[in-house]
Amino acid sequence: MKVAVLGAGAIGAYVGASLHRAGAEVHLIARGAHLEAMREHGVKVRSPRGDFVATPHATDDPAEVGPVDHIFLGLKANQYAGAGPLIEPMLHEKTSLIAAQNGIPWWYFHGVEGPNAGRRIEAVDPGGSVSAVLPPERAIGCVVYAATEIEAPGTVRHLEGTRLSIGEPDGTRSARCGEFADAMVEGGLKCPVEADLRRDIWIKLMGNIAFNPISALARATMAAICRHHDTRALVVDMMKETLDVALALGVSTGVSIERRLAGAERTGEHKTSTLQDLEKGKPLELDAILTAVVEIAEFAGVPVPTLRVVNALTGLLGAGLPALPPGGTR
Repeated sequence: MKVAVLGAGAIGAYVGASLHRAGAEVHLIARGAHLEAMREHGVKVRSPRGDFVATPHATDDPAEVGPVDHIFLGLKANQYAGAGPLIEPMLHEKTSLIAAQNGIPWWYFHGVEGPNAGRRIEAVDPGGSVSAVLPPERAIGCVVYAATEIEAPGTVRHLEGTRLSIGEPDGTRSARCGEFADAMVEGGLKCPVEADLRRDIWIKLMGNIAFNPISALARATMAAICRHHDTRALVVDMMKETLDVALALGVSTGVSIERRLAGAERTGEHKTSTLQDLEKGKPLELDAILTAVVEIAEFAGVPVPTLRVVNALTGLLGAGLPALPPGGTR
């Protein structure tokens, strides 16, 4: 199995190192000091489960890699539309695209039946620009529950969790999903193939849709948001509205708001990825996390007044931030 990791940042390098340890042919595509360190010393993984070093091929030129069986996307969702030149040299007829993104993916209504079949979500696929680069029929969904960070160039700190759930948009258990999942497990990760990955998407989104934008607006950690009475109440309102949208699409998460709040509190003084991006002057990855849900609510006829207000505020907040170049990583 030949795998390319496009955007080998914290999650991408961790996945790539794990797959390499399983015996897969892995190519990491990155840039800057992180790339140079991986070229010279490999990927150093520091983890409570045991440290290890993997030495997959690392490059900034996808043409060096050539066609692969799977491309694991570690890019930000707002980079997808511009990633065509990076992806094209690595495609063959059956290459799959495994997108490790937060929020609503561009393929969400691909492979479903009913009135929304094939519907395009403008917030995540503006003008069809993402589908043109990442054809939905190539997509394998991925919901990441592992937490990692780049401790130093070439060094990934694994903080917690090893599960990356994957699934076909049409809910089938395909050979390509099975192949990728088996290699992930062999490399020490959990990779269940879910028949209904959309449920996982909404479960994770319950937390992201509230904590990510609030953290950026208030410059606050997750624990601080939970401790403050009014922001805690705001989180509850946003989660309620999100669950209403999910139910309108026929998805029941089976996870209570209280349980999600308790999980957030346990993370402690953690800065969300959105707050970290804001502090670094990077664009906010909220189109898929928040704006897409407001768009879905509009055509589903679900009132989401709180989500609309927060979306307007974060839209203004992010309006002055620079665009992220195609080679950036998550």
